[in-house]
Amino acid sequence: MADFRRAPRALLDRFRTIPTANIGDAVDRLGVLDGGIQTVWPGARLVGSAYTIWTRAGDNLAIHQALGEARPGDVLVVNGGGDLSRALIGELIGGRAKAAGIAGFVIDGVVRDAEGLAAFQMPVFARGVSPAGPYKNGPARLATVVAIGGVAVAPGDIVVGDADGVVVVSLADAEHVASAAEAVRDKEDVKRAAIAQSLARSSAQSSAPSGSV
Repeated sequence: MADFRRAPRALLDRFRTIPTANIGDAVDRLGVLDGGIQTVWPGARLVGSAYTIWTRAGDNLAIHQALGEARPGDVLVVNGGGDLSRALIGELIGGRAKAAGIAGFVIDGVVRDAEGLAAFQMPVFARGVSPAGPYKNGPARLATVVAIGGVAVAPGDIVVGDADGVVVVSLADAEHVASAAEAVRDKEDVKRAAIAQSLARSSAQSSAPSGSV
């Protein structure tokens, strides 16, 4: 189940330098997960290849199975049905995933132990947090196309998450999207530099001593 094509490291490294907003612009906003899925601790960022999981609401048996099959650098992308009643992972799973080299989690559901996940520096994006633990009964599907946050995600697609949310890029389109997103980023960098210069001039003028009378 883990044997699907993944993006090369050099391509993933390019996406590490691009904000999700710029990637979203480059894909005409079609690969952006809905705004309900956000980081559960400040400063988290992830980039990796999607290892997809489709599980029943509130059940994480498949996530335990996936941890034994996913490869270092994978992002576990979980369709949990958007359920808010049971957390699908916590700090213990997060710690195991970190030790295994997993790049992070994107979960259409909730998680728990947000402080512990932050302590492990395990990037997790979800619909929220809840102290209620999960069931472990199944059923589930691994490494199949899933729907999460209004976006279809296939195994091997590139997943990028930052403070603005999560965007998914089809592996087949990734080279083109990287180039387009880099162009958007570079154009905005020029505009940001111009704004910074304008603000600096305005600040200097306002702090200059007034002339004598």
